[in-house]
Amino acid sequence: MTISLSAADESRDAPREAGAARASSPRTDMKSKRRSLFASGVGNVLEWYEWSAYAVFAPFIAAVMFNPDNQVSALLSTFAVFAVGFLMRPLGGIVFGRIADKKGRKFVLVTTMMLMATGSLIIGVMPTYESVGVFASAILLFARVLQGFAHGGESATAYSYVGEIAPPNRRGMWGSVTFIAIFGGSVLAYTLGGAITSTLSESAVGEWGWRIPFLLGAVLALVALYIRRNMEESDVFHEEDTADAPEPVDKKVLAKAILLMIGMTSGITAAHYTWSSYISTFAITEKGMDPDTAYWALVFAQVIAIVSLPLFGRLSDSIGRRPMLGFFAIAMAALQFPLTAMITDAGWTLLLATTVALLIISVPACILSATLSEAFPTRVRTAGIGFAYSFSVAVFGGTAPYLNQLFTNHDVGWIFHVYVIILSLATGVACLIMKETRGANLKER
Repeated sequence: MTISLSAADESRDAPREAGAARASSPRTDMKSKRRSLFASGVGNVLEWYEWSAYAVFAPFIAAVMFNPDNQVSALLSTFAVFAVGFLMRPLGGIVFGRIADKKGRKFVLVTTMMLMATGSLIIGVMPTYESVGVFASAILLFARVLQGFAHGGESATAYSYVGEIAPPNRRGMWGSVTFIAIFGGSVLAYTLGGAITSTLSESAVGEWGWRIPFLLGAVLALVALYIRRNMEESDVFHEEDTADAPEPVDKKVLAKAILLMIGMTSGITAAHYTWSSYISTFAITEKGMDPDTAYWALVFAQVIAIVSLPLFGRLSDSIGRRPMLGFFAIAMAALQFPLTAMITDAGWTLLLATTVALLIISVPACILSATLSEAFPTRVRTAGIGFAYSFSVAVFGGTAPYLNQLFTNHDVGWIFHVYVIILSLATGVACLIMKETRGANLKER
């Protein structure tokens, strides 16, 4: 019996056949996926380097971009701009998340890299408060808003992309690369900060040396764009993109997933930005620690954390995501006060306290990509991650340096430590509510 297909049937089946061909082609083999993982990671490192450079040089930026007559106000204003950049991240996560779910992950990862580099270049060449007055502050604000918008899209898409290309039984270990990039970018920023402050005089750093990391970041972005040009789109997205019309996503289920992920990430992000962005400023301005010593202490602590991330990620592939989150909630709540209290003007105190804190934070941080990607269906995955993660980072992470400095200036710094403890326990509550998703098939979500 002869079976014939109508033109409509052939047209309908063609996308599915094309998707199957792509899925079985050599470019989607494991070697290709590892190259794509590397390309995503390198770009992520550079984006986080550019983002972290602002926190590293916050005291110097405060001196030249705001009214120098009030140093405390200038420092608070600098951290306020830092927070505003974070507040743009949810918008960037939503906008670029929808684009990534429509046009693909690779397109967004290239676009956000370009926007981030543009913001870095603007900061590197902008005029100072002395030359143009308040317009200098406005230009700085614009650059950070642009970077925050791009960063929201980059983070969400990277979490989604790495989770999708990873083997299901190694998703925790592969996903740790996204947080390795976060720490790696910070290490680059702090290493360069230490090198600059060690090499140049304090006046030279204040006049022009602080611009170096931002100009360098703009140049390195070209390298990242070159590496990312050959990234492969994920099979999970291809199959979703070529499938027949899927069932609509249940909005109640999506809203629950978003709220759960916000709660899950709240403690992690508050603790992370406290111990990776603010703590050096605290040691320098409140404890009188030498800036060089503070920078290098954080570099070494973050390098140790980087080494631990893939190990913790592999552990999560064996025991699951929930035990990792539960450990963090208990350990961070118990040690936030003691670790901060041990910091003096001696460099070893900052090194020890920060190393312990970052190792605790690394336990849940390594599984963020896996846990977030496992929480949402493919067709709304990046948009869902973009809003949930970016909102949590903006509200609980981006405000951490500002709130820390504000409470410290009013001699009630303990309030912020209570704040971190409460949010860490919120992560624990989310852990109790959420289902274990280790090894979930993303093609079925």
